[in-house]
Amino acid sequence: MSHGWTAIALLIQACASSTDFVADPVPLTRTNWQPVIALLDSALAEGAAPGAVLAVTRNGERFIYGSGQLGADEPQRPGGTTIYDLASLTKVVGLATAAMLAVERGLLVLDAPVQRYLPEFAGPGKQAVTVRMLLAHASGLPAWRPLYQEAGTREEAFALAAGTPLVSPPGTADLYSDLGIIVLTRVLESVYQQRLDAFLAQEVFSPLGMTSTGYLPPAAWQDRIAPTELDPWRGRVLRGEVHDENAAALGGISGHAGLFGSAEDLLTFAEWMIERWNGGTAERSLVREFTRRQNLVPGSSRALGWDTPEPGGSAGTRLSPASFGHTGFTGTSLWIDPERRLGIVILSNRVNPTRNNPRWAPLRAVLADLVVATLSEDAR
Repeated sequence: MSHGWTAIALLIQACASSTDFVADPVPLTRTNWQPVIALLDSALAEGAAPGAVLAVTRNGERFIYGSGQLGADEPQRPGGTTIYDLASLTKVVGLATAAMLAVERGLLVLDAPVQRYLPEFAGPGKQAVTVRMLLAHASGLPAWRPLYQEAGTREEAFALAAGTPLVSPPGTADLYSDLGIIVLTRVLESVYQQRLDAFLAQEVFSPLGMTSTGYLPPAAWQDRIAPTELDPWRGRVLRGEVHDENAAALGGISGHAGLFGSAEDLLTFAEWMIERWNGGTAERSLVREFTRRQNLVPGSSRALGWDTPEPGGSAGTRLSPASFGHTGFTGTSLWIDPERRLGIVILSNRVNPTRNNPRWAPLRAVLADLVVATLSEDAR
């Protein structure tokens, strides 16, 4: 972190402590966001990403700020309707949501063996792998394999993922696994009898009014899409094509990556999750089950698809223990503190023009801390 960032981050320590907000806070439009704006502007000026959008919701009120530019060679300023490649936010906004609704509808049992739904998920030890283990990254599957170099079709990619041998006994190791989520994609498409993109569009995004979120962005969205990498595999700057190579091999539609969306839409999603977490008995119980730390592997911060705050993580130090969130490789993050009815969205294309950019990752936690400190000060 640069000296400029450090000076601004020190403002966090001068602000209020991380106590809960008062019951009737000042509207977000009257909050002093200048320290947060200065931090983001400074980080982008120093090369953390070409541009970024920070969006906050609290008690249904919103603050959205876009900084920088759409791409390294595109001077347009991003904003709340700019569409970004969400990368691994797909795992929570997409796959975990679809899994939660499948459990709610009686189509999926968390502690059932994966083989009940996907007989081709075969091999030594795999009979003990449950749906819960896949969601909590405790299945024993390896993190990754280059499906995009091995498979010629979506079906072949799914078959390779299902046939990949375990690298540790189920439930014994915390290993973040894209392959496990790809296997779950196949499970969900089997129980729903439709592709994941179609289910989410019909059952989640359309009902919530998330009109700028989905797989395989249409041509009408192109002018609003932030470019990602000058990709050496595909030989071009990607815009509206999923950045993740294995997701591309799956036709752009997978549970681990592939979603595109805007900050405005992700605030809508965060508000929906907050309402469910605080809502009626049945939906509250299920969303809390998916977003609580599972403790399948001692020391793991994993919930079901979601992550939970941990020292040194992207959530920072001030969100409550009930918080849940995730990050994405392209420079995205979403953290939700349901007790405070607070959601923090950060979208960027830090991989444009190259993924070899280490400046972005430290910024997420600093921004989250400064947002919470600003709102805590605001509520005094």
